[in-house]
Amino acid sequence: MKVSVIVPVLNEAAGVGEFLAHLRERAPGAEVIVVDGGSGDGTPEAARPLADRVLQAERGRARQMNAGAAASSGDCFWFLHADSRLPAAPLEAIRAALADPSLAGGCFRIRIPRPEPVYRISDSLGNLGVDLFRIALGDHGIFCRREAFFAAGGYPEIPLMEDAEFYRRLRRQGRVRQLRPAVETSPRRYERRGAYRTTLVYGLILGLYVLRAPVPVLARLYRSWLGG
Repeated sequence: MKVSVIVPVLNEAAGVGEFLAHLRERAPGAEVIVVDGGSGDGTPEAARPLADRVLQAERGRARQMNAGAAASSGDCFWFLHADSRLPAAPLEAIRAALADPSLAGGCFRIRIPRPEPVYRISDSLGNLGVDLFRIALGDHGIFCRREAFFAAGGYPEIPLMEDAEFYRRLRRQGRVRQLRPAVETSPRRYERRGAYRTTLVYGLILGLYVLRAPVPVLARLYRSWLGG
C-alpha cells in the first residue's frame, strides 16, 4: 500500500526542512506532498529539496489538503502538520490497521511534549474525544483510504473544525480507529496564548461541537476567546 503524506503549510520556513527530514526518516518510501497556502517567508523553497512535490493552493487548510490529495498517487492519504514529531514505524502501523477491509481510516493519539499537568489534561481531552465521540482533529495525523477520502467529499471548506467534520464524514465510509502510537504536537499555540486558557477554550469548543453547535458560531467564539 503506497502512502501519500500531505502537509499543509503557511509561513513554516524556519522548521519545515527539519520536519521533512524527520518525516523521511520515520516514513521512508512515502510520497510527500507539501501544499503551501501563500507563505511570504520562503517556505516552498525550504520544502522543495525534501518533498516529492510542492504545490500552491488558496490559503486554508481544507483547500490545501484537498489540493494535495488531488495531486497524490497513493492508495492511502496521511495528513500531517509541519510542527509534528512522529512515532517509530508509523507507515507499518497504518498499513496494519488498513489490512482490515472494514476500516476506512483512522488517526494516531496525540501528546504535547511538555511535563506540566495541563498538557496531560489537553492530551487526554483530545484522545478521549476520538475514543468516545469519534472526533479527530488535525494534530492526530488523520489517515484514510484514497477511495474513502473522495467518497467522503474531502475536507469541507468551513472556518473551523474542518478536520472533525471530515472525520465524521469518513465514518460513513467504514469504521475508523485511533492507533496506540502517539504523534507529538508542538505546544507553540499553548505557549503563545497561555496553556490553561488554550486548554479550556479547546475543551469548550470541542464540547459545543459534540452538542452540534453551528460551526460559524464556534468560529466566532474561537476568534473572540483566542484571537486569529
